[in-house]
Amino acid sequence: MRFTLSDLADPCLRPLVDETRAFYDKRGARRGPNCAEDLHAVRAEYAHPAPANPPAVEELVTVDGDSVSLRIHTPVDKAAKGVFLEIHEGGFLWGSAACSDVRNRRLADALDIAVVSVDYRLAPEHPWPAAPADCETAALWLVEHAEHRFGTTNLAIGGLSAGATLAMKTLLRLRDRRVTAFDCAVLQFGSYDLSGQTPAGRLIADEYFLEAYAGSAPDRTDPDFSPIYADLSDLPPVLMVVGDADIVLEDNLVMAARLLASGTDVDVRVYPDAPHGFTAHPTPMGRAGLDDIYTWLRDHLSPATHSSQPIHRTPTVLINE
Repeated sequence: MRFTLSDLADPCLRPLVDETRAFYDKRGARRGPNCAEDLHAVRAEYAHPAPANPPAVEELVTVDGDSVSLRIHTPVDKAAKGVFLEIHEGGFLWGSAACSDVRNRRLADALDIAVVSVDYRLAPEHPWPAAPADCETAALWLVEHAEHRFGTTNLAIGGLSAGATLAMKTLLRLRDRRVTAFDCAVLQFGSYDLSGQTPAGRLIADEYFLEAYAGSAPDRTDPDFSPIYADLSDLPPVLMVVGDADIVLEDNLVMAARLLASGTDVDVRVYPDAPHGFTAHPTPMGRAGLDDIYTWLRDHLSPATHSSQPIHRTPTVLINE
């Protein structure tokens, strides 16, 4: 079979391109910090995130002696239909769970679910494997306490950029523990080869965040560092969202192919003229991406998916370009 991304274009997205492109033309290109001084400035910019209404509940949780701080949003005057474990973006170096408050409050209200965000430790002060360890602790706590605390065992996990990478690492850590409680994952423009060894990974190999996050990691092809090298079997359904103007597009398509080959139910959505982080930006394409995510999550966190009858899933790849 021969095809290109344009062969798989969703015509409904094409009218959104011009207005979306105009936003980025005015905004200009942006990159993450390229040295410690830049990182200090970026952290200062993110130090006072916008508050949500109602505000998140902060909670420190402990599993097997390991503790992590969470920020929890629950539906207002409604029972939660599921729980989404959100892992924030920021190149493993900046940001916080509080920076996701407005977005997570919106998600909780839209889908009537609880959203739990992880305040994982940041590099370079706490390099790998601190962040995935904190995310694993949060996930294990949720597996143990979701039913009692939120009244549901319907669990999803996801994040943007570094958050997507950490979400994948968390699923792999849980799988290796034979914990299969999570029903699905939403991965938005993550980076899966942090070793710089694959063609896709070499596109970001000179980024400052990689050196800061790696610390003294002896082997950057360790699957817990670069999930592209992992055994990807026995994972829940995954939605992958990425723009065709994103530097990590190729990395996402490679990861999608590996997931598909491992038998995972994969739904890939590629959006035209959309750069890194586009779902967090106020553009028509960003809103279209969020609408797709909400619809997909709603379907996969439906109580019907927890029937006693077995579910037969056919792996799919859906690409919108």
